[in-house]
Amino acid sequence: MNEFNELISGTKPTLVDFFATWCGPCKMQGPILEQVKNELGDAVNVVKIDVDRNPELSAKYRIQSVPTLMVFYAGEPAWRGNGLHQKDQLVAKLREFLNPKSDD
Repeated sequence: MNEFNELISGTKPTLVDFFATWCGPCKMQGPILEQVKNELGDAVNVVKIDVDRNPELSAKYRIQSVPTLMVFYAGEPAWRGNGLHQKDQLVAKLREFLNPKSDD
């Protein structure tokens, strides 16, 4: 859990995929996450968390269905989506954290 906390507390947005190995949509989400990482590169972190192997994290973030995707920014949950998400949706969401709108 400490390693996870260090990862999400950085200055990069971190996309976390809470998944299960037995979940069909989770298996489809994996290659999409690779495409997201390939497009955005080192500007973001992409992490997969197996809910069956990490029940404490699953409980902490109240994961009730898989896949559940979350974006963490500066250590805090900033976005959450349940179900399968396409690359364009995820890239657009992550870009919001890479290019924050100013209040000017």
